[in-house]
Amino acid sequence: MKKQLILALAFSISAFSFAQKKELKLAEKAIKSNNFAEAKTAISQAESLLSSMDDKYKAKFYYLKGQALYANGKGSINDISAALENFDMVNGAYVSEIKDLKQSISNNLITTGNAAYEGQEFSKASKYFEKAYRIKTKDTMFLYYAAAMAVNEKEYDRALSLYEELKELGYTGATKEYFATNKETGEEEALTKETRDLYVKTGTYIKPGERVSESKKPEIVKNIALIYISNGDNEKALSAIKDARVENPDNVDLIINEANIYLQLKDEDKFKELIEQALVKQPDNAALHYNVGVVSMNKGDSDSAKKSFETVLSLDPSYSDAALNLSNLYIEKGNVVIEAMGKLGMSKADDAKYEKLKVEKNQLFQNGADILLDFISKNPNTGSDIYTQLKNIYLALGETAKANEMSDKIAAMSGQ
Repeated sequence: MKKQLILALAFSISAFSFAQKKELKLAEKAIKSNNFAEAKTAISQAESLLSSMDDKYKAKFYYLKGQALYANGKGSINDISAALENFDMVNGAYVSEIKDLKQSISNNLITTGNAAYEGQEFSKASKYFEKAYRIKTKDTMFLYYAAAMAVNEKEYDRALSLYEELKELGYTGATKEYFATNKETGEEEALTKETRDLYVKTGTYIKPGERVSESKKPEIVKNIALIYISNGDNEKALSAIKDARVENPDNVDLIINEANIYLQLKDEDKFKELIEQALVKQPDNAALHYNVGVVSMNKGDSDSAKKSFETVLSLDPSYSDAALNLSNLYIEKGNVVIEAMGKLGMSKADDAKYEKLKVEKNQLFQNGADILLDFISKNPNTGSDIYTQLKNIYLALGETAKANEMSDKIAAMSGQ
């Protein structure tokens, strides 16, 4: 009885080992025939025996499963991820084969990522470039490409995570570039060092040189800041902006973005301070002058606001908002005069003051109208908001005919 039990057990183990070999051989044969569906079926059947496999067969199992999932580049991104996980579970075996497969996978991921990029499938490109980096982490530029593609797709949270990783890695993307000037075309061309030296030696290229390409770090920290701004995370955005400005001290856009954060925080003083910093770097930027004018107007500093809006129109005569606000400054002053007129009594002296103030009010309103008329003369195709403002001014002046003329123009614009 004892001998029978031992024989039965031995027979069972032998049969079990045979089943393992059979399924793995079937998978191997299917892979060699590029029949990956059949290979996956065989691998699935062998998987139920995995717990009892010895290390040799386990290594082969994971190796074959990885191949079946990869399917010579036909597997999905999820299949490729699973394939790599299986290759990583192969301990001490198939070392050179897996190294070659990983190189093949990396090349395939880059090729697919480039094709997706050219087809403007930015989300797909991002995922393939990231996976290419995960295989060969020394190729950090693919992590950078993955982040850039995520931005193009407006997948900002994903992009932020990738950019933060790049920042932690200290990635700059700066590389040494070799160049020379093509004698035939006169154009400077980037070349490998060996090619450049050869062309210069043959005399077809001249003026050889080398330089370090521009660092990507300023762009990375800038985009981190912009994503935080987009997400409404002002505290992190300000911190990131400060980092970005250290890397980009002359970048006016960063100053403006920092200013806009303070504007969202309703800190107009800091907003104005930063915009004025930007103006030092870009004194001919009409939009910056306009923003300073708006803040000055909000603070009741009409003289500074007037100066800013006049500067805007001198730089950009088509800046309609500047014309409207400059006109409004006169209208607001006219409204203050109207309030003073309303407080006068019925005496002759008050009547005289009233008439004097009325002339002052009318002149202020006319000044406001003249600014808009001048704007129209320079911009005959201006929008209806300018004419609407003029209409309201003429109504306030009691000039009904002119107000009606403005109404007709507005109606014509709207197709009525």
